[in-house]
Amino acid sequence: MIQPIDTQDIKSLMRGILEAEARAVEAIPVTDGYAEAVRIIVRQVAGKKGKVVTSGMGKAGQIALNIATTFSSTGTPAVFLHPSEAQHGDLGLLQPDDVLLLLSNSGKTREILELVELSRHLYSDIPIIVITGREDSPLAELADVTLCTGGTPEVCPLGLTPTTSTTMMTVMGDVLVVATMKAIGFSVEDYARRHHGGYLGHVSSRMASGEKS
Repeated sequence: MIQPIDTQDIKSLMRGILEAEARAVEAIPVTDGYAEAVRIIVRQVAGKKGKVVTSGMGKAGQIALNIATTFSSTGTPAVFLHPSEAQHGDLGLLQPDDVLLLLSNSGKTREILELVELSRHLYSDIPIIVITGREDSPLAELADVTLCTGGTPEVCPLGLTPTTSTTMMTVMGDVLVVATMKAIGFSVEDYARRHHGGYLGHVSSRMASGEKS
């Protein structure tokens, strides 16, 4: 049954969600795994001219796509590979010097586990970085580096819809992107060369030329 929409109830709900998700982000484990993940990314992409291949299913896949586009816009070539489409030929985009960045909150996503198997049949030593809510999951066991969200419950009232988990994955992706930018010395001039349109293109071009935005 549709419930009446009360402004105060919505504001109270909003405050609760903001507080819960802020606590979840603050509770993300800060580990040495991030440094190792960045080393792998820099080695494979900047050193060997490979690329980051991200993947995830459902909502995690949407975050993986966002991470890939953010990497690409900041000097680290990356592409999203849909795990189901990979089984129908798209695995062909994978090259031996690439690195896989896989997202699965449960660490049990069938399509992602199958992607690992298929990828390693193609290139047995391809490095794998995993972002997951379960360090003891099957996917984590297959990874070279596992970055754990901490497993904070979803703010969804059913406790099912990916909400808090995708927020944490987004932040963790941002950490990897920003750390990689620093590692490769990505500059505002580099940024401007990749952004020719829109507001960011305008601002970065002015910054690169020494003008005030």
